[in-house]
Amino acid sequence: MIITDTHTHLYSDAFAEDRAEMIQRAIETNVTRFFIPAIDSTYTESMLQLEKDFPEYVFLMMGLHPTSVKDSYKEELRLVEDFLAKRKFCAIGEIGIDLYWDKSTLEIQIEAFRHQINLAKKYQLPIVIHCRDAFDEVFKVLEEEKSDDLFGIFHCFTGTFEQAQKAISYNMKLGIGGVVTFKNGKIDQFIHQIELKHIVLETDSPYLAPKPFRGKRNESSYIYKVLEKLSELYNISEEEVARITTENSKAIFGI
Repeated sequence: MIITDTHTHLYSDAFAEDRAEMIQRAIETNVTRFFIPAIDSTYTESMLQLEKDFPEYVFLMMGLHPTSVKDSYKEELRLVEDFLAKRKFCAIGEIGIDLYWDKSTLEIQIEAFRHQINLAKKYQLPIVIHCRDAFDEVFKVLEEEKSDDLFGIFHCFTGTFEQAQKAISYNMKLGIGGVVTFKNGKIDQFIHQIELKHIVLETDSPYLAPKPFRGKRNESSYIYKVLEKLSELYNISEEEVARITTENSKAIFGI
């Protein structure tokens, strides 16, 4: 059984003391594909080192996270472009709109999101979308930019059934993580109505640990709790969930 974590911040300072051990724990539980989202240039060196240390398992994205879209965002986008021009990445991400932390930057967040969508089209790469308190705004950009060559993952999907269908209509898979195990997460009430071909697994570690680890540091090995929950909701084996969601990740990332 091969399990794919399509979204994990393995370079996070939360893993500073036991990073190698934590990754080894995940590998021993059949999590052998780790897709690493970018945030901004302050993390690039750590990401590259991670890839160097675990070349068979780690695959890097490049992009500017919406909460890092600040006064220097144009320089950050130039750095993204420079890296895309000189080496391969598996996706543009994570990109999108976040109105939870700062509504005042909405205009430049939209500009950065749109710019990076166009970079994804240029390099024929998927996008990985971060959306927090911003479904309407994200969908508006996707509607304006939609095309056959725009595809990717709606990371950490926490919306409604209708929003899930809308995301899928834009060639997006739904990234499902620990929230599906929460009592108040709500997506467990309808996710089984969505064909598994539209789903990929993720942890977003060190954030959003699933039950029974909720509130603690998340790590990639905990993805088995997401796998267990989806197996229960879809009434199929964990092996089948792992197989289908890993195939879905291969279709997105081409890896």
